[in-house]
Amino acid sequence: MAQDFYFHQLQMMVQPMRDELTRLGIRELRTPEEVVEALEGEAKKGTTLIVVNSVCGCAAGLARPAVAEALKHDKTPDHLYTVFAGQDREATAKAREYFGDYPPSSPSFAILKDGKIVHMIPREQIENRSLEEIAASLKAAFDKYC
Repeated sequence: MAQDFYFHQLQMMVQPMRDELTRLGIRELRTPEEVVEALEGEAKKGTTLIVVNSVCGCAAGLARPAVAEALKHDKTPDHLYTVFAGQDREATAKAREYFGDYPPSSPSFAILKDGKIVHMIPREQIENRSLEEIAASLKAAFDKYC
């Protein structure tokens, strides 16, 4: 009973972090099956952005706001998805299978073209950078791949 209470409390705390991305039109993938369906389906054609979300401070203060800013750009990916590291672990692990040799990192941004990884912005390129620098990196990747 207590475990259910804490799980519910955690979900309530995390929901605004999820909503910050879904309000932008980014589709949340919460199960491995949803990841496969999306990435083996519609995302096999065109460009795809996958945001690996996180509860950490750099996700809240930098990664999610940078995505919001970058999506105002003229060129944006055809498909937008997010998985939540530490919350939807199996979905995140499944998404990372599509990231090639890039090590697990959260938050991070992966760009796939026709189902293949072509660009990755890991946590190391998010931490200690300004929101504007991160958004500029995303926009440059959008220009190159979209």
